[in-house]
Amino acid sequence: MREKEVLERAFAMPLTSPSYPPGPYRFVNREYLIITYRTDPAKLRAVVPAPLELDEREALVKYEFIRMPDSNGFGDYTESGQVIPVSFRGRRGGYTHCMFLNDEGPIAGGRELWGFPKKLAQPTLRTEIDALVGTLDYGPLRVATGTMGYKHREADLGQVKASLAAPNFLLKIIPHVDGTPRICELVEYHLEDVAIKGAWTGPAALHLFPHALAPVAELPVLEVVSAIHILADLTLGMGEVVHDYLRQPSRQTPRIDDMALAT
Repeated sequence: MREKEVLERAFAMPLTSPSYPPGPYRFVNREYLIITYRTDPAKLRAVVPAPLELDEREALVKYEFIRMPDSNGFGDYTESGQVIPVSFRGRRGGYTHCMFLNDEGPIAGGRELWGFPKKLAQPTLRTEIDALVGTLDYGPLRVATGTMGYKHREADLGQVKASLAAPNFLLKIIPHVDGTPRICELVEYHLEDVAIKGAWTGPAALHLFPHALAPVAELPVLEVVSAIHILADLTLGMGEVVHDYLRQPSRQTPRIDDMALAT
């Protein structure tokens, strides 16, 4: 294989059989259970990377269970994780703190393309009689359980669509061959072409269990604030680098005082 052919085919790894195809990535009947809860502000402060800022007066976390039965290139899978409300340069959005899912393609694609913090686990989202139930197991152990009354009240679709249109932020880290960071960037992405098919609210509960490798309980549940169940079609937009942690500071023109000291 010639060098030119390598570059032409080099989209993802492995070169001859990538784990996922090129986008765009469209999701049909994507179903969310999002439980917003209040947590310890000091613990939030310890995990949100600057220059992102959080509102410590609220100290909120959104725990998400997401069912994706029909997604281009990725197939049928489920994921679960925590998103933290933040702001960046005056714009409010969400920082994805952790994600756990059961499909290799979106794990590899999410990490390589955008920098999603994805790990392999076994999440579920299903309806049990009159309740919507989300679970997350890491190996044989239960890590999270979320429940919500099924379609108790219709939500404001305009507000739901606006919330999904907000910017999302990720910390993308890719190591060099010597183990040092080669890429360390803050990435922004958006959900595009969103079509809300329905949204509901209801009473909810959330229980998180300690686990060394799935430490969702390190952001403890102090109070459940709200819950929402969403059904939508949408496209996962590609990302944009908004902050590069490895960028060298530009050479500055010496100040007059500095030049005077040097003479």
